[in-house]
Amino acid sequence: MAKIDRGKLKLYMGYAAGVGKTYKMLEDAQALKVQGADVVIGYFESHGRKDTIKRTEGLETVPRAKVPYRGSVFEEMDTNAILARRPQLCLVDEFAHTNVPGSPRAKRWEDIELLLDAGIDVLTTMNIQHLESLNDQVWQITGIRVRETIPDWVVQQADEVVIIDLSPRALLHRLERGVIYDREKVERALQNFFRESTLVALRELALRETAHEIEHRGIKDESVIAPKTSDQKKRIKNHRILLLVTADPNTAMLIRRAKRVSDFLEAECFAVAVHASGDLNRMTYHDREAIERHLNFARNMRIETRILEGSDPAQTLINFAHDNQITQVFLARTRKSYSSLWPGGLLQRIVRLARDMQVVIVSEREPTAD
Repeated sequence: MAKIDRGKLKLYMGYAAGVGKTYKMLEDAQALKVQGADVVIGYFESHGRKDTIKRTEGLETVPRAKVPYRGSVFEEMDTNAILARRPQLCLVDEFAHTNVPGSPRAKRWEDIELLLDAGIDVLTTMNIQHLESLNDQVWQITGIRVRETIPDWVVQQADEVVIIDLSPRALLHRLERGVIYDREKVERALQNFFRESTLVALRELALRETAHEIEHRGIKDESVIAPKTSDQKKRIKNHRILLLVTADPNTAMLIRRAKRVSDFLEAECFAVAVHASGDLNRMTYHDREAIERHLNFARNMRIETRILEGSDPAQTLINFAHDNQITQVFLARTRKSYSSLWPGGLLQRIVRLARDMQVVIVSEREPTAD
């Protein structure tokens, strides 16, 4: 049986609803269809936008699957039907969408992975605030905790990322004209993501991410980013990052921050928990459940995890760091309610012991939104 080449993923990314991601995706799909490509729509969310709906004319749409849940019936993308149809190219809106419980897979990006594995090219859309490593920054900007997120590695494996940009003033003008949402939804939107100061900050975040993507993908464009010398590249690749996993809720923020830095530096990253016996089952249920949740989160972010045995958490952590040539140690500033877990000032002890490493203590900041 001949091996099937993996499909290509093209991602249209913006910083807010209404900048034109879906419109541009459909526009490109129409052009490819004219060139003879076999194109279908796997999932399209119109939000009632007439100009966008018009761009679907002439494109085949695969009917959605019906999923019963709690006495109601919901519609989701029918991945099995698309696989059976086997188009050359499939359009899938809202990459970060969470499927209704009872669906074969929890996330739409997991459905898209199946399409790609079957050799089907996919065009999809998302906003910058759904990128997992930016979750805390988005919360600080907007005061809103985005619940639907995508692991960074999923986005990084896209073959092409197209940033759809629009000035905040132009976007607000679209909103006020009723182009983005129905009139009754406009006022609510203006109280959330559509404050001008919020849009400006999200746009800057998207543009910084664009620059990071350009560097990550190695695009040689001196007008965008200066090329590194071989010595600089060698120094970057020698970084190794270690983060300490505890039951503290701030650990999730710590994982995102360390992962983002490790991606930027192209560094290996380790997440470790420390227990006197090395057996989490000997912890209280609450602490064990929290640490296991954080370790699973790190694994989902493609960070290598370990559980270390040692009665002295600080010394155990630093011994591991020395054995694995760690250059940076990331720690979360523990909330007061969790400080009793680490008597004797764990953070201060680690800082004293890690004299040959950089120690980064990450604190949770409050949202800056008005």
